[in-house]
Amino acid sequence: MALILGIDPGSRKTGYGIINYLAGKPTYVSSGVIRVNSEFTLPERLKVIFESVCEVIERYQPQQFAIENVFMASNASSALKLGQARGAAIVAACHHNLPVAEYEARKVKQAVVGNGAADKVQVQHMIQSILKLSGTPQEDAADALAVALCHANTHQYLVRTAGARSQHKFRRGRLIY
Repeated sequence: MALILGIDPGSRKTGYGIINYLAGKPTYVSSGVIRVNSEFTLPERLKVIFESVCEVIERYQPQQFAIENVFMASNASSALKLGQARGAAIVAACHHNLPVAEYEARKVKQAVVGNGAADKVQVQHMIQSILKLSGTPQEDAADALAVALCHANTHQYLVRTAGARSQHKFRRGRLIY
């Protein structure tokens, strides 16, 4: 695995974070926030998100793409807008032939902080610590970096698990231990 682009979607602010993950070690590459003018209509916002994520992909050439899943908010309208922002970012990834991985917010927080109910300040602190950043990253960028780290950890676990299984022998379609 190499460059991973993590996305924390939002219809007004979409965070992105890129890490390089080699030999089990994450290294910070870049992060930021795509800010969309609140006066834009929703379709205009989605276009900005799509084009901006495309620009990030074209600039950094990541090999993996990970995004946070929509959680059901108390406001259904907000959840729908969030889902549409996710869709715009996912289409940008698919447009560039990137594999898309999706993670629940609780899993992302668990992977980075060790607590699925962690708050944004805890996520920011752990991202700063894990990636050895000189300053505290902006909330949405920190969340996006956390998504990228969650993907790296999950992918690493799956590779190790698959490697352990491949050492077992198969006989007539059955796994022999």
